[in-house]
Amino acid sequence: MIAISPQLAVPSVSDVRLSTLLDTAVDGIIVIDDEARILVFNQACERLFGYAAADVLGQNLKCLMPLEYAEKHDNYVANYVRTGVRKIIGIGREVRGRHRDGSVFPLELSVGEANTPEGRQFIGILRDLRARREAEQRLTELQGDLLRMARVSAMDEMGAALAHELNQPLTALLLYLQAVERSSAKQSDGQPVSQTALSILQKAINEAERASGIVQRMRHFVEKRDPVRHLLDLNPLVTEAVDLTLLASRPGTKITRTLASNLPPVAVDAVQIQQVVVNLVRNAIDAAKHAESPDVRVATGLADDAVLMTVEDNGPGIPPESVPGLFKAFSSSKGSGLGLGLAISRTIAQTHGGDLKVDPGGNGRGACFTLQLPLPSPGVDERHGKGN
Repeated sequence: MIAISPQLAVPSVSDVRLSTLLDTAVDGIIVIDDEARILVFNQACERLFGYAAADVLGQNLKCLMPLEYAEKHDNYVANYVRTGVRKIIGIGREVRGRHRDGSVFPLELSVGEANTPEGRQFIGILRDLRARREAEQRLTELQGDLLRMARVSAMDEMGAALAHELNQPLTALLLYLQAVERSSAKQSDGQPVSQTALSILQKAINEAERASGIVQRMRHFVEKRDPVRHLLDLNPLVTEAVDLTLLASRPGTKITRTLASNLPPVAVDAVQIQQVVVNLVRNAIDAAKHAESPDVRVATGLADDAVLMTVEDNGPGIPPESVPGLFKAFSSSKGSGLGLGLAISRTIAQTHGGDLKVDPGGNGRGACFTLQLPLPSPGVDERHGKGN
């Protein structure tokens, strides 16, 4: 049975009935007087804080607070009692509590006020947020893994074509170096390397750099890392993502880029935005593959309050029955793939404060997807994309 301070007067119910009610509650319930002394401490509070009720009754509430809260609490309550300002009354405020072992944990606090014959008293209802925080952290980790899985899936489908593209510069590099070797062998001892050999060496260096660039883009695209936002120009991100997609696209697909000049920078995670571009361009190429002259148009522009990127194809459009589930996970209309591309792309857009919308086309028009990214707020840090 819960211990109740004799200072608490509840004339409408017996102490036994009140004790039973309080001990049945799942959430912690604390009652304090206007000097912040603890009058009621139910069993849920005992589990939360590790104290028996008898240990804290009559004590100042700050014994349950982290030091930085405890130092301010007496003045906070005294100011309320003196002025009547209702800042401590409310529902669902997040605070932190201190366990008997010294550990600090998050709590949701709702506070009410009661005027009793013994004076003003405050009733606090406490809910442990640790399980919720752990679930949120796990969800964040799973979302990150899902994003990476989608990128790896995209790279897996593009792997054979990328291997072919890498083979070209590496083969050229080998041939150039062999030519230099033969040219050098013809040179007399002590003679400088010929201009022809130097020219071939420069071509070899260029091919090596091209191969290295492809590998670096692939590694950067699939690596596991925490998202980091920077103020960036959207056009180079789109260009690089389209180039990456072209490496694995089927011959004959035309991709037209119309990139607006002087676009304001946007606060984005570069890899995530490029993931959206790759997903949309690959889908557009696939949609247009049966057209007489497959054509994909990628454009950037500026709206009143957002930077836009559109990807449009000249395929048959999206069937009306497919539109409602278009952005749902695992609802792909393709014969292969996870059905995650569009769902993840919209999630990325929305976590950036924007959106991903679609004009399904049809009747001779292809589909058009529009990525909207909000303009940064004034005072955004150029390195981290956070407010100063």
